[in-house]
Amino acid sequence: MAFPTPVNSQITDAITQVNVKVLGDAPAVAMGNLYLTSAQALSNAARNATNAQQNTDSTFQAATTQGMSLLFSSMAAGLTMMAAGCSIQASLLTPSTIK
Repeated sequence: MAFPTPVNSQITDAITQVNVKVLGDAPAVAMGNLYLTSAQALSNAARNATNAQQNTDSTFQAATTQGMSLLFSSMAAGLTMMAAGCSIQASLLTPSTIK
C-alpha cells in the first residue's frame, strides 16, 4: 500500500502493481532480446557461409570450363596434326611414287 495522498488509493495501488510487474518482466525481456540477437547473428553467419560457398563454386566452375576448353582445343589441334600426318604418309605410298 502506498502513502496516503489526495488521489484514490486504488489508483496508486494499481500503478504500483504495474510498476512491479514491469520490473518483474525485465529479466525475461532481456533474455528474449539476447536470444533474438543471437539467432540473427547465427543466421547471418550461415547466410555468409552459403554465399561464400556459392562464389567459390562459381570460380571452380569457371576454372573447370577454362581447363576443359584448353584441353579440347589442344586435342583438336593434335588430331588435326595427326590427320595431316596420315595424309602425307598416304600420299607417299600412292602407286605413282612406288617404283
